Amino acid sequence: MTRVKSSVTSKKRHKKYIREAKGFWGRRKNLYRTAREAVERGWLYAFRDRRVRKREFRKLWIARINAATRLNGLSYSKFIKGLADAGVELDRKILSDIAVRDSATFKKLVAIAKSEKAEVRSQKPEFRSQKPEAKI
Repeated sequence: MTRVKSSVTSKKRHKKYIREAKGFWGRRKNLYRTAREAVERGWLYAFRDRRVRKREFRKLWIARINAATRLNGLSYSKFIKGLADAGVELDRKILSDIAVRDSATFKKLVAIAKSEKAEVRSQKPEFRSQKPEAKI
């Protein structure tokens, strides 16, 4: 049986990790084993933080909308509920951008949410003195 030489593939694999570790501090950029560990750990952090970034941005958008609605005399939850009842289908990213860049438009949205909240409040359900009959 012939001997398998794997020098070329090993060098290629090692070089790939060393190239990925460029910019790391200390021996982590030069030694294969430590470079590989650092790079793979970095990949894990990158995978995790791509998901965390989405959460963080949503929190930021909500905080911005909350601040802008409170300046206009309404709470965040009532604002969102009022927009939903009015049929306004703007997501939080767009709402926060409007709140930061165009306060006049945001005031109009707050007015829409307030008026929709008042309309829903005026349509109270009838009070029933009896319990509803159970359908079997």
